[in-house]
Amino acid sequence: MSDDLSNLKDDMNAFILGHGLSRFQGYVTEDVHSVMWDPRDNPESWKDFVELAKKAGCEFLSMDEEVLQRDELDYLIQRLQHANYPSDEDMDEARWLRNHVGKTGFIQLGWPHQGIMFLYEVSTEWYERYQHLLDLVEDFGSMAIDGTDPDDER
Repeated sequence: MSDDLSNLKDDMNAFILGHGLSRFQGYVTEDVHSVMWDPRDNPESWKDFVELAKKAGCEFLSMDEEVLQRDELDYLIQRLQHANYPSDEDMDEARWLRNHVGKTGFIQLGWPHQGIMFLYEVSTEWYERYQHLLDLVEDFGSMAIDGTDPDDER
């Protein structure tokens, strides 16, 4: 798989519009009841997903993509540097991600049917690593850093 999903996004747009469907720019969150499409190792299965949406009577698909922005990556690196226990490996990985600035690393397609969103997602390996580092810094941020033990206060 390519490390930039921009061409795939363009192909998806053309395919969606070619089937007479509209595209709604939006991301479906985890808070919504959803079913995830299983591509079964078929990188072209997104076409079946779009065709199924049309057969189900949908008139539009939601679509979202994530492009790695330099300022977002700089913020991630800054957060990693200020973590209590910064890992050299994590820092090296974050710096390596600079090679992917401006590239599309994630695409989500979705369509609604009877109160459920059906979703198709694809991501690059580097984007998954980026997400892992984001989760890591969020975990650092949620840790108590004052050093007090709630049991000591009794």
